[in-house]
Amino acid sequence: MIIVAGGKGLRMGSKLPKQFIPFQGKPVLMHTMQAFYQWNPNAWQILVLPRDHQPYWRMLCKELNCPIPHQIADGGKTRFHSVLSGLQWVDSDSLVAVHDGVRPFVAPEVISACFEEAACSGSAIPVLPMIESLRKTEDGKSMPVDRTLYHTVQTPQVFRSNLLQEAYQQSFTPLFTDDASVVEAMGTAIRMVPGNRENIKITDPFDLIIAEALFSNSN
Repeated sequence: MIIVAGGKGLRMGSKLPKQFIPFQGKPVLMHTMQAFYQWNPNAWQILVLPRDHQPYWRMLCKELNCPIPHQIADGGKTRFHSVLSGLQWVDSDSLVAVHDGVRPFVAPEVISACFEEAACSGSAIPVLPMIESLRKTEDGKSMPVDRTLYHTVQTPQVFRSNLLQEAYQQSFTPLFTDDASVVEAMGTAIRMVPGNRENIKITDPFDLIIAEALFSNSN
């Protein structure tokens, strides 16, 4: 299990990186890790953090008595390079999930579905159907598109580890926006499973409002 938490919090307008913003006495990142720990306490977690964030994280773990065993890996200059760093700690014959550290509301049934599908087909990503109308812009014009052809993509994205390790030997390109895009660049098909709508990625102040409501509703 690779948890990627390299955000700087720039869109949040805060000096505190978004993964460390506290909710109910714990940082977002710890809530995220707790979701996987509750799903399976034996699932080994590899936390990828920028090196200059690691002392602060260790301090938080000590102060809050974090019960979740995990390995810390150094973050890279992009998400691609952070995942590559985390993969160095992954066995070559296993299933590995990659998850955003600021998605604390992933449902256990979604995690299970991703692992079950990846065990069968080698890959699985959680997705949701589009509910908004979509328009494509090109050359100063816009046109409607069929939203039923599109999905929004979440994490965890789960793969056979040897497949993901091979994919991450490719040279980086800005088109690699998630792990599925890296694997697909090798010509490997990606399987989709239903995600859960609460599984938001906390990236801006509006997301914080949604997260506050979701945390309150969970009590």
